[in-house]
Amino acid sequence: MIVLEVLSGVLLTGGALFLLSGAVGMLRFPDFYTRIHAVGVTDSAGAGLVLLGLLLRTDSWGTAVRLLIILLFMALTSPTATHVLAHAARRDGVPVWREGDPRR
Repeated sequence: MIVLEVLSGVLLTGGALFLLSGAVGMLRFPDFYTRIHAVGVTDSAGAGLVLLGLLLRTDSWGTAVRLLIILLFMALTSPTATHVLAHAARRDGVPVWREGDPRR
């Protein structure tokens, strides 16, 4: 049981670090496209690790199935939403940041 607790803690900590790095990227990157890339990548990985860490701590099958459904839903919708937002921004003419341009 101690191995599951340690592995769960590692997964939860790793997920929290991924999510924190996405938040830092959101604040630090200069334009919409780099920000959405940072958040899209770290959101999928961070939420996945957190959900896997919680899955190791659950006692009931009902809760485990719900966590797996949430994990599947996040794995399918997060990258799709990121792609659709970037595509819509490109179609609407949101400019790509070039070095020397001011941050937007």
